[in-house]
Amino acid sequence: MHVFRVRDPFHRGQLAIAALFCSLGFQYATWASRIPALKSDLELTAAEVGVLLMAAGAGAAVSFPLVALLMRKLGSRRLALLSSLCLTLLLPALAAAPNYPVALAVMCADGLFVGGLNVAMNAQGAALESRHGRNAMARLHATFSAGSLLAALLASGTTALTPSVTAHFAAAALLLVLLGACARTGLLTDDGPARDGKENEAGEGSKGSGGRRKWSLPSRMTLWMCCAMAFGTVTEGAMNDWSALYLKDVAKASAELAPMGIAVVSGMMVVARLFADGWRARWGDGRVVLCGSVLAGTGLALALVTGGVVPALAGFACVGLGIAAVTPCVYVAAAKQGSDALTLVAAMGTTGLLAGPPLIGFIAHASSLVWGMGVVAASALVVSVCGTRIRWTPTAAEPSAAASTSASDAASADERPGQVPA
Repeated sequence: MHVFRVRDPFHRGQLAIAALFCSLGFQYATWASRIPALKSDLELTAAEVGVLLMAAGAGAAVSFPLVALLMRKLGSRRLALLSSLCLTLLLPALAAAPNYPVALAVMCADGLFVGGLNVAMNAQGAALESRHGRNAMARLHATFSAGSLLAALLASGTTALTPSVTAHFAAAALLLVLLGACARTGLLTDDGPARDGKENEAGEGSKGSGGRRKWSLPSRMTLWMCCAMAFGTVTEGAMNDWSALYLKDVAKASAELAPMGIAVVSGMMVVARLFADGWRARWGDGRVVLCGSVLAGTGLALALVTGGVVPALAGFACVGLGIAAVTPCVYVAAAKQGSDALTLVAAMGTTGLLAGPPLIGFIAHASSLVWGMGVVAASALVVSVCGTRIRWTPTAAEPSAAASTSASDAASADERPGQVPA
């Protein structure tokens, strides 16, 4: 039975793409877990650490033109493998950085290749869903959270054995090589919807006389997706980085209880993503995003107003449960708009994930951590507003309703070729 599942094309592709998601979560959490050691080794101030984190976000923000080009030239499979290899090599490079400027350059490159892998692996996941007609994206994103958890466990174990960042990152690089090898043989050989969608609908109107596609401004729907992705990942990233400090400094939790903030958020996200594909099939991506983001925003806001450890943990659980399915749903919707739309949306997501936590830190420094976490709650509510402006993939029950209007749609199709409803 196990052999059959591996030989099945859907499961083989799912396992390979899951290895990519796991490797990205693992690589991100690996260097993040050693920020205190890097701060000590490079003799950095708190402000310099903030700039170091922002460098990764800056690399992700400027990755869009290059990643869009590489997606067209290499395709998602080769871009994923190239980005994965570069991210593996950047871990030892960061450990060996002799000074602060070199560390900044490494982190900027890290953000760039995180953007590349993020686009490529989500294009693979969207293509897998399209090719087999089965939801898989939420479970794939669950492996990202699992990779972060694995990195935390490895960091704890290696730190107990040796304080050496070089030894830790070398062990992490070895595991990343193994994950890359697992992904290599099962990835899809074409980009599916990431190269179709709007690019095909646009036809000759999007091409020049030489047959090459012209660059065009993103559509209004793509901009709404970018907004939803950016604020969704700000919420996700900030909770991972600031929940423990909120419990310790604001809620006055004990040192032993403070790490439970990260555990609650991460645990709820993993659980939600394991079940979210079923929710998507039953209620549709739009309802899942709307209800989830409202739950995350209101739950965290009520926890901040109430105060205390127990309300805080309950609010963190609401965030993990509600925000978990946002990014998988937005990536699927973006992939249907074409590779450039997916690349731009993914770049915004990576930027939010990497730049959001430092931004919350600056707000907390200027006012208080309560206000900083309040911005996180507001970010989740912004996602719900953006979600109402996105055209989502219909559920299995919706085509029958759409079929009742197909005759009238067909009658007017010649009058409005290529028009997509908002």
